[in-house]
Amino acid sequence: MVLSQGFNIKCKHKNTVKMFLAFGVLLLTHNLEAVTHSLQYFYTTSSGVNNFPEFVTVGLVDGQQISYYDSNVKREVPKQDWMEKNEGADYWEGQTQISIGAEQTHKANVQIAKQRFNQTGGVHIFQYMYGCEWDDETGEVKGYSQYGYDGEDFIVLDLKSESWIAPTPQAVITKNKWDHDKGLMAGEKNYLNQICPEWLKKHVKNGRSSLMRTVLPSVSLLRKSPSSPVSCHATGFHPDRAEMFWRKDGEEIHEGVDKGEILPNNDGTFQMSVDLSPVPAEDLEKYECVFQLSGVKDDLVTRLEEPKIRTNEGNYTTYIIIIAAALVVLIAVIAVIGFIIYKRKSAKRPPSPVEKTEVEEEKMLPTV
Repeated sequence: MVLSQGFNIKCKHKNTVKMFLAFGVLLLTHNLEAVTHSLQYFYTTSSGVNNFPEFVTVGLVDGQQISYYDSNVKREVPKQDWMEKNEGADYWEGQTQISIGAEQTHKANVQIAKQRFNQTGGVHIFQYMYGCEWDDETGEVKGYSQYGYDGEDFIVLDLKSESWIAPTPQAVITKNKWDHDKGLMAGEKNYLNQICPEWLKKHVKNGRSSLMRTVLPSVSLLRKSPSSPVSCHATGFHPDRAEMFWRKDGEEIHEGVDKGEILPNNDGTFQMSVDLSPVPAEDLEKYECVFQLSGVKDDLVTRLEEPKIRTNEGNYTTYIIIIAAALVVLIAVIAVIGFIIYKRKSAKRPPSPVEKTEVEEEKMLPTV
């Protein structure tokens, strides 16, 4: 992704923008079951991007941003009132020191990656995502750790086999290095299976009133022109466990339907769209858009009626641009999303961060 000149997107970088946005959306839109919670950290290092921090981290609980650090601010800061209330100065100082260390490692990794791919100038993004999911009903925990470079997978942890997967030849050196580092694997297992779930449980407990809230969306019918598909757009809902679809004569349909991803808004809520190919004017009212939100019994049903469709091309285009711009800022400021290096000295630390505040929540990182 390219974010330059105050987030203005330059045409020469448009492929990179598309790559980064697609990857960011993928990482930020985990559709989880109703009893599954997630703690994720996204680290991103950029090279060749003007007027934007070289290194950015963000923490998310159930898709809600809880922390932020970048190489300009040089401080890890809370992004939720309940995080600021429940974690003291020592916590934020510890997280700051981890991020400062990670920044140096990440910058080194960008240079290593550029050498591996035989690159010099240009815009490049090295990213890292790690975290865990916890089912509060079954107790099942799943951890993950993965890295990417310029929008493609670089190296991914297979926790079950306790090995690293290198999808690209340039990562084979890293795979061999990390597969033979038993201390690294022990740290990964300890963090992903023990420390991460404990922090997640603590955050869910502290932020329950915010994380568990239910907010219905506003739903709009949008169309660029009379011959364009109709987009049913829902925004402002929470949580992100939602479904939206079109149905005709009371039956759900799939042909001619293009369903989008659930995307984050900058206020902690979410948005999504589902498009319907053009239909004859006389058949419009046979169709309706259905929105379903986890925990809400009744569906939100919007009948496809001509007066409800916003068709003005200029307004529609502006609306989409606003959404796209908000997404760019959100993905950037919510983490210029992420993939990159990490290890952790967690194997040497106590296993319960809930009770032992000296155990940092984020991870220490190795070079590739």
